[in-house]
Amino acid sequence: MKLVRYGAIGAEKPGMIDADGTLRDLSAHVGDIAGDVLSDAGMAKLRAIDPASLPAVGGNPRFGACVGGIGKFMCIGLNYSDHAAESGLAVPKHPVLFMKATSAVVGPNDDVYMPRGSISTDWEVELGVVIGTKAKYVSKENALDHVAGYCVINDVSERHFQNNLSGNWTKGKSCDTFGPTGPWLVTRDEVPDPQKLAMSLDVNGKRMQTGNTSTMIFPVAEIIEHLSSLMTLHPGDVISTGTPPGVGMGMKPSPVYLKKGDVIDLTIEGLGQQRQTVKEDA
Repeated sequence: MKLVRYGAIGAEKPGMIDADGTLRDLSAHVGDIAGDVLSDAGMAKLRAIDPASLPAVGGNPRFGACVGGIGKFMCIGLNYSDHAAESGLAVPKHPVLFMKATSAVVGPNDDVYMPRGSISTDWEVELGVVIGTKAKYVSKENALDHVAGYCVINDVSERHFQNNLSGNWTKGKSCDTFGPTGPWLVTRDEVPDPQKLAMSLDVNGKRMQTGNTSTMIFPVAEIIEHLSSLMTLHPGDVISTGTPPGVGMGMKPSPVYLKKGDVIDLTIEGLGQQRQTVKEDA
């Protein structure tokens, strides 16, 4: 299934994309794509619904983030060896974890706003993992059983804030609009192997990132195993699993960063596309 949240900011409704690509309204069945809806039992109830019985949604509504009520937005840094190399950093021995504020979360096609004082806002296409059932001390062998589904994330980053404003990476990762998520949540039964997904990102039509989740240092199952040994993962928690090479910070001979009016297009195989226009915060 492809599950979505659509409508005005703060008033999103739950929906489903049927086999013909039609948006169908799920409001009569669930309040949101969140919480218990993400569990195996919740997903089973949604699968039992005949999409043709759901009202079709006309027009071209805005898509919000594909999961609501996000509890933790966890990000894995330097999870592709070639990205670590372009960043001038060693390949980590364990998953590098930082957090992104949930207030950064926006829809997949919402504008991205460079914050005041930004001099180096950057892009990062990443595979997003949404937890569906509580996970604590799980092994990598059954870790994926706790996943509700997968989505596209742009881990937008302000590198000056990230690297120079004393503290950890969270400062450069949590600015408003720095977490476009979606367009839809693709349930795990439709993603038999999350380590075989092509991914790409363009800026103004020029290809910047080309990668595949097969080259992750720590695969999704190992990430979940590691994180669940540190903290309980709850339904609706999101994990952004790292980015392949081609970020602006790593460009040679000098970095290239986003500017007002730039258009970012990113896609992951089977998970949909995003497009954001870059603007300046007031």
